[in-house]
Amino acid sequence: MPATIPVKYYNTFVLKRLAPSLEDRQWFIEEARIRGGYNNTQTGLAPRAFLFSDENVQQSFSNSIIYSGVFNSRTGINQSNQFPSGMDITRTVDPSKGSIQRLYGEDTNLVIFQERKVNRALIDKDAIYTQEGQPVQTTSNVVIGAIQPYAGEFGISTNPESFAVYGYRKYFTDARQGSVLRLSQDGITEISNYGMYDFFRDNLGTLGSGEAIGAWDIHNKCYVLSIQSSSSNVSSQTLSFDEATNGWTSRYSYTPHNMFSVQNNFFSTTTKSEKVDRNALGITIGDIYEHYESASVVNRANFYSTQYECEVQSIFNANPSLVKTFQTINYEGAPNWRMTSLVTNEDQANAINVFTMPTTLIELEQNFLKNQFKQKEDKYFANIINTSAFSQGEVIYGKSISGIKGLFATITMKATNTATSGSNELFAVSTNYKESSY
Repeated sequence: MPATIPVKYYNTFVLKRLAPSLEDRQWFIEEARIRGGYNNTQTGLAPRAFLFSDENVQQSFSNSIIYSGVFNSRTGINQSNQFPSGMDITRTVDPSKGSIQRLYGEDTNLVIFQERKVNRALIDKDAIYTQEGQPVQTTSNVVIGAIQPYAGEFGISTNPESFAVYGYRKYFTDARQGSVLRLSQDGITEISNYGMYDFFRDNLGTLGSGEAIGAWDIHNKCYVLSIQSSSSNVSSQTLSFDEATNGWTSRYSYTPHNMFSVQNNFFSTTTKSEKVDRNALGITIGDIYEHYESASVVNRANFYSTQYECEVQSIFNANPSLVKTFQTINYEGAPNWRMTSLVTNEDQANAINVFTMPTTLIELEQNFLKNQFKQKEDKYFANIINTSAFSQGEVIYGKSISGIKGLFATITMKATNTATSGSNELFAVSTNYKESSY
């Protein structure tokens, strides 16, 4: 007589009952798609193999990859859930180069990022080698063909979160080497050497178990990297690399938990610490912020509900072997810039306030006495006032002697972004100097 049998497996059927009684529970259960078509609703009771294992063991191979069968859209047969043990479906990279941290597929290649190596696996093709050892690609029915390593002993360490891609360029970090790298058609390039070698060597060297979060900023067309050390004594650093100038162009005041680009817009999410530090503002993990907002100028230089100042640091290094006396500072740009610091290897200067337009004769007279920028021929200039203690043999003209001496000078300019100021352009910064007479 008919009976209802509860089967606690998805998409199964009863193959055969070995005992006349249901209580004996002697039934073979088998998946219905092993030999049927894709998403079939029924199958015949033809002879089938029945395999089972009393002890299922999960194994993990950190330096190997495996591929399944394929879905044939023409016949409707889906074999993507099959991994036949009798077929050569595994590929192994050099175990001495560490575990596989990230895979990236492009065109007919699979880029494999290990801790200490970057490889390329051929997809649906294989390579034969000439007598000179040069590879020649040829078509093949092999899903994953030969694995070819890129030149250079670089990898992605244990920071797959640093990976970002734009076009045919891929960016990542190797904390073990203290390097930021770009993988392109010409191979691997160490872009951290473009004026920032010492910085990345020091900061990536202290990363520890922290994160190096990377993303491609589609709005500004640059690679953004946030280095967040696991040490509480090391502050986070966020900066960007611009392909147009082939250098590191900007530093940012925000520390993201994640970054991504969507439809020509760049977004970031808050960090875990923001939930505690800014709890009064209602910020929680997962809050998404849009960068380069153009709806209102109020939010310029505003990151995660905190208003920052724009800051630009420059170095005056003309005739570096000549001791100079820097006399004036000049800049072209918006009127709301001020000089917060000007330091040489010997002296330091007094700060210079932002330019203010006088409205009365008294204000005009007072402005010339203030240590602030003056407007002259669409430029802003100010005298440099030395605040350092005088040295033996120097001639001092009161406490406000003009000019500071040194081989080079480092200047810091800042501007506050407000609703009335709008954008703050800083086109150029220069100085007038003469050979020191001391």
